[in-house]
Amino acid sequence: MEQKKRLEFYGGPWISFLPFIVFLVLIILTTFIWGSISDGALWVPAFSALLIPFFLAKDKRHYASAIIDGMASKEAIIPVVCWIFAGVFSRILRMSGLASGVAGIAANLGVDSTVFAVIVFIASAIFATASGTGFGTIAAGMGVLYPAGIALGANPGLIAGAIISGAAFGDNLAPVSDTTICSATSQGVDVPGVVRSRLKYSIAAGVLTIICIVVAGIMSGGGGAVTSVYEYNPMVLTMFFPVILTIYIAIKTGDIIIATTIGTVVGIVVACAFGLFDFIQIDVANPQVPAVISVSGEGLDRTVDGVIYNGIASMLQVCILALLLFGAISIMRQGEGDVCLLNALGKVAKNAFSAEITISLMIIALSALMGLNAPAILAVGASFAKPLSKKHGISPYRTANLMDGQSNTFVYCLPWTPAMVYTLGFAADSSNPITAFDVMPFAFYCYTMLAVMIVSIFLGIGRKDLMDQLSPEQRAEYNN
Repeated sequence: MEQKKRLEFYGGPWISFLPFIVFLVLIILTTFIWGSISDGALWVPAFSALLIPFFLAKDKRHYASAIIDGMASKEAIIPVVCWIFAGVFSRILRMSGLASGVAGIAANLGVDSTVFAVIVFIASAIFATASGTGFGTIAAGMGVLYPAGIALGANPGLIAGAIISGAAFGDNLAPVSDTTICSATSQGVDVPGVVRSRLKYSIAAGVLTIICIVVAGIMSGGGGAVTSVYEYNPMVLTMFFPVILTIYIAIKTGDIIIATTIGTVVGIVVACAFGLFDFIQIDVANPQVPAVISVSGEGLDRTVDGVIYNGIASMLQVCILALLLFGAISIMRQGEGDVCLLNALGKVAKNAFSAEITISLMIIALSALMGLNAPAILAVGASFAKPLSKKHGISPYRTANLMDGQSNTFVYCLPWTPAMVYTLGFAADSSNPITAFDVMPFAFYCYTMLAVMIVSIFLGIGRKDLMDQLSPEQRAEYNN
């Protein structure tokens, strides 16, 4: 493949980070200072972030091409497609009333909102670990568990944060996760060995997350369930069947599109069969139940609406924002700002301790800026982390775990990251829309994993993990 020439800027390659700086400044202005959660509060900063650096690019055509490359990349299109399919499936679950059933069951069992938040984290962590899909976990959690938690009187940010935390846990630990595979292969070690040696970090961070959720739930005044959640249509519980089926297929295939396609069709059939949906409504003035497809209006105002349409429309905000952000990521990459960052950080590694700090900073900075963890691991793993590990005698299993752990921290909790935007997209379509700043304090796994990895660096934990499993030739490379 032909190597693309560098996108040059007046001021040097560091200017390629400018789109992220512009976006961050404007997103704080629109969402925090102005307090808006509208589409414009996200789209305007993201679009402006692409406009301003344009005038500093030496080759304007190359700049335009870089934006298109980013938006058209597989990295951008795959999540967009997944979000559309997951959005429809989530809308089916939400409109069926399944959340009221979940909340009703929890209330009848005496589960208060704080305990429910812990259950949300554990359930999300199990699903994400089994399926390896963080986005699929967020879709399922925000579609069912989030509105159920709201019905139980829980803090919306706490429930959303618990879902994100569970997704990050699974992304970090799952053997089929792209980050697990990338971190292992980049260091030339086996995935099972990496997962075994990673358990101590993931479990420690998971336990700390549960403690943080309990403390936050108590401090936010989470109490018992409200009376209204006891009243629900028992037929909504039939929607557990498409949920369980979808989870099973996601675990077996690891493909969220396959899982949500089957789940959507089965969900529609079950909802219609048990009277939760009408399949089609034409000019129905006051429908008793939602419709999969509805037609209403006169003349030019005649519209086709319904559950499927609303599911697609609910993902419009996150899809457009993601495309704009992937344009910014492409500008940074083609401007080689990421290379400058890695080279600068690589100069400070003098011993094993500073090497681990350097690898951590590389991963955290790149994954946070990109909003993606697997590409950050690929960028750092073989070119920088592996040579540093060999030079300072750090086990490749430890390096793989260090990269994976640090890549699942800020990438799940910063306002511009796809995981956060995706979460807010579902929340915006609910009765309790929230901002990134409502969720960030409660994405506890992101912070506990960061704390666990920092402590392990200072204590030197894991630096010789599974060295005896390496071949004699490999061990010799790491015994300098």
